[in-house]
This record gives sequence, C-alpha cells and structure tokens, in this order.
Amino acid sequence: MPGAFHPIVSPVGDLGAVFDDEGKLLQLIRFHGAPPPEPTDPAPKCLPFLKRQLDAYFSGNLRDFNIPIHMEGTDFQRRVWKELLKIPYGQAISYLELARRLGDEKCIRAAARANGANPISILIPCHRVIGSDGSLVGYGGGLDMKEFLLRLEGVLPKAPPQPRLPLEWS
Repeated sequence: MPGAFHPIVSPVGDLGAVFDDEGKLLQLIRFHGAPPPEPTDPAPKCLPFLKRQLDAYFSGNLRDFNIPIHMEGTDFQRRVWKELLKIPYGQAISYLELARRLGDEKCIRAAARANGANPISILIPCHRVIGSDGSLVGYGGGLDMKEFLLRLEGVLPKAPPQPRLPLEWS
C-alpha cells in the first residue's frame, strides 16, 4: 500500500492515516499508536481536512464524512463496505441484517469477515454492525472503542457518570 502513516490524535487514541501517492485519496485508518511518518515525508493535502472532519465527528458536530476514499479489496468486500456506508449515523444493524441487505443471509460469515477487514474504520462505519442479540461483537479497535463510537452516535445511551470516591477516608 503506497504512502506513509500520518498520525492523528483522537479521543479513541492515536490513529494513523495512509493516503495514495498523490495524497488525495484516503486508503487506511489504523488504530493504536500508528508509527509517525519519516521527517522528510510531506503531509498529504487531504490530511488537515481529515483531521478537521474527525475532530468535528468526535465533538458530535459531524455525521457524514466526505473525504475522498479508495476502497481496495475484493469485489465482495467493496460491496460490504458500500453497504456499511448506507447505515445512518445513530443506527446499528446486525450482521444478519447486513447479509440480508447483500441479498443472501447465508453469506453472514463472509459479510462479517469483510466487515472486519474494513481498512477505513470510523469513516466506513463497521462499528455500526452488532450481534443479532444487540451485543457488541468484533471490532478492530477493540470493543471499548466500538462502545465509545456507538455511545457518541447515540446508538447506545450515554455512559452514566462514575461515582467519585473520596480522596481520603475519614
């Protein structure tokens, strides 16, 4: 995959973005402390735009991204990822529903694998796919991150405030 990782600080931890050679198409978002680019590596023109959109998303002010992306995968994977883009902000569907939307509920396992292979997490909202029983299952960034994103979007209720413990016992 062309391009270097470009770091992005976010509320869910450090992300890394990879763009095409021309810096115009986003190809990958990686979780968990992406390595910094080489000092001589110029930032792609799209990077500041992506950072602004992610900041707006995480602050609750953006529901739909419009960063140009390049989905590199099999025909089936790209079909799944395009279907993920149709899941509205603030909603979630089950893996079974995803398979049905693809036209064959028997492809549920293949759809789940393609969902998990999504290279552009958050923007292609694979976090919006949950278990048929409502459970949070499978997410490349970890279930805590999936829960955070679903709470941010209002799919799950906001977390209740944690009780404060006294600093000293009397």
